[in-house]
Amino acid sequence: MVLAATVALGLPLVSVQPNRIMPGEGLTLWSLGGPLALAAVLLLLAALAWLAWRPTRRALTLSLVLVGLCLALLPWALVAVAAEQLEPGMTSARIGLGAGWWALLFVLLLALLELLNRLALAPLLRWGLTLALALSLFAALMSGGLDSLALMREYHGRSAAFHAALRYHLLLVAAVVGVSLLLAATLALAMRRWSGLRRGTFSVLSVLQTIPSLALFGLLLAPLAYLAARFTWLGDLGIRGIGWAPAFIALVAYSLLPMTRNAYVALDEVASEVTDAARGMGMSPGQVFWQVRLPLALPVMLEGIRITAVQAIGLAAVAALIGAGGLGTFIFQGLGQAAMDLVLLGALPIILIALLVDGLFSALAEQLRRAQGRGDAHG
Repeated sequence: MVLAATVALGLPLVSVQPNRIMPGEGLTLWSLGGPLALAAVLLLLAALAWLAWRPTRRALTLSLVLVGLCLALLPWALVAVAAEQLEPGMTSARIGLGAGWWALLFVLLLALLELLNRLALAPLLRWGLTLALALSLFAALMSGGLDSLALMREYHGRSAAFHAALRYHLLLVAAVVGVSLLLAATLALAMRRWSGLRRGTFSVLSVLQTIPSLALFGLLLAPLAYLAARFTWLGDLGIRGIGWAPAFIALVAYSLLPMTRNAYVALDEVASEVTDAARGMGMSPGQVFWQVRLPLALPVMLEGIRITAVQAIGLAAVAALIGAGGLGTFIFQGLGQAAMDLVLLGALPIILIALLVDGLFSALAEQLRRAQGRGDAHG
C-alpha cells in the first residue's frame, strides 16, 4: 500500500509523445485528474489498508472485489486519458505507459494473488475472475480507445510479423515440450529398469542445466554448421549453425532435467502396497503401469511439464539472437532501437503465455489430486 500511495502521489502514470522518436511529457495523477482523482485513489488505498487489518473472510472478499474492480477499470482509464490528452488531428502522437502505471499494475496484481491465496477460492471462481478481467481488457481494445497507445501503434505497424512470430514461438515451445516429454519418460523408465543409470544420467542433465543459454547456442553453432555443409539434406531441412535447429536442441537440453526428475520421482513414489494389490488382482505388469502407476504419478509429472513449458517459453526469446525467430525478435529489435514499446510488444505476450500455461497446468494437477483424494475417500 505504501508503494501504491507513492505511485499515486509522484511517479508519472502516462506520457504524451508527439511521435515515436521524441520523448514524451510525463503526467502524474495530479496533472491528469487534479485533487479529486488523487483523493479518490488515496481513499481507495486507505479502504484496502483498513480491510487488510481485518482478516475476516467478509473483509477479504470485499478487498478482492475492490482490487478486481480497479484492475477491470484500468484499461478504461487509459481510454479516457487518451481521449482527453490527444486531439483528433494528432495522428503521430501516442500515449506511453509510465513507470507509475506499471508499478500500480504490479501492486494490484500482487494484492489480487495474495487475496486469492488467502480466500482459497475454487478453481472455477478463480478462472471466472480471470475471464472477467480479460473481457474488460478485450472490450477496451475492441472499442478502439486504446489505439493511440504507443504499444498498440507498434502492434498495428507490425501485426503480420507479430502473428507469424507468435505462431512460431508457440510451435517451437510445443515441439520442445513434446520431445522433452518423450525423452524424459524414456530416461525415467530406463533408470527404473537399470538403477545404475540414475547417478550418471542426472549428473549429465545437471551439467547441461548449468551451461548459460548463449554459451550453449555458441557450442552448437560449429558442429551444426559442419553437418549442414557435410550433408546437404540436413541443410535442406533447415538444420544449420543458426536458426531453429540449435534453438530446438538447446531448449530440449534445458528441459530434460526438470522433466526427467519429476517423471522419475513420480513413478518411483507410487506406494508399493498399491501396485502389490493390483498384481494380486491379476493385473499384468503393463496393466499395473498404465492403469495404476501412471495415473497416480500424473499430478507430479504435470508439475515437471509445467516447469519445462514455462522455462521454454522464456528461453525461446533468447534464441532470437541466433536467428531462431519468435517473439524475442521484437525484444532485441526494440533494445537496438531504444524503443521500449517494441520491447514490450515481444515481452508482454511471453509473460502472458507463461502465466496462462502455468495456471492451466497447476489447475489440472490440482484437479487430478482432488480426484485421487475423492477416490481414496470412497475406497
